[in-house]
Amino acid sequence: MADPTDESTKKNAGGATKPAPEEQLNTDDIEKLLNQASASLDEAAGSEAASDSQPTPFSLSDLTQEEQSHEQQPIDLLSEVEMDLRIELGRTQMRLEEVLQFRSGSVVALDKLAGDPVDVFVNGRLIARGEVLVMNDNFCIRITELVGA
Repeated sequence: MADPTDESTKKNAGGATKPAPEEQLNTDDIEKLLNQASASLDEAAGSEAASDSQPTPFSLSDLTQEEQSHEQQPIDLLSEVEMDLRIELGRTQMRLEEVLQFRSGSVVALDKLAGDPVDVFVNGRLIARGEVLVMNDNFCIRITELVGA
């Protein structure tokens, strides 16, 4: 708590405290700082102006791609990349009650007819359509159409 008799702070008419005169910057100090700053700026500008050299344009180094001696990498680098492949035979909407009634032998009707092309998705993106075949007792897909992006 400040001592009311302390002379380092005095209250003005509005009740606010103001610093004692020895803590305030006087105009002489401010002028001195401004003169020092001006002298420093003149000194910095004078060294550039005194040289009378013409400004040189900035030039970028050659940004063209250097020819690389090694050839294009073979596709073998991608041979171990795993992707999710899905074949969609068709879709349907069902209520949870109907799904809970599934038993062995239950039949689910889809929105596509037999012989309609099936959709081929890679990582969730449609890339092709094809037809279902049976080869050596296994299902397989013959791609009939590639779907562009």
